[in-house]
Amino acid sequence: MKQAIELNINGDTHEILVSPNNTLLEVLRDKLGLMGTKRGCDLGACGACTVLINGDAYLSCIMLAVDAIGKEILTIEGLDEGGDLHPLQRSFVENGGLQCGFCTPGMILTAKAILGEEKHPTEEVIKRKMAGNLCRCTGYKKIFEAVMSVTEQSGKEF
Repeated sequence: MKQAIELNINGDTHEILVSPNNTLLEVLRDKLGLMGTKRGCDLGACGACTVLINGDAYLSCIMLAVDAIGKEILTIEGLDEGGDLHPLQRSFVENGGLQCGFCTPGMILTAKAILGEEKHPTEEVIKRKMAGNLCRCTGYKKIFEAVMSVTEQSGKEF
């Protein structure tokens, strides 16, 4: 039996008809067309589907949409700043932290959650906290360099 729910996604309220077993990933991609959140493993093992919920990183493929009611959801589409790239997005581009781009939204949102917790994490902390995000292209070096580059921008809120 489907039910209507309201979700706050990227600052906008969306009323969506969902089944009780619909994941947040299914709602974002299939019902709202927010394709930046990627479907990778559907098991919570790759991080491609990472979104921020109340500022914390969550795997949308293993979270039921109904569990996100009343929470603030941020996808990669909502990260820009008035049409300009967010500093993390810009840093990934400038530092070569992407190749095919499939993992990039999840990597960037995970990095944003890390920087929201800790303004100047060490590279070791970043590596440990991003361990759940898999990339098949870059070998991670450029990804970590991109995140570290942003941590050096003092005074920025992430």
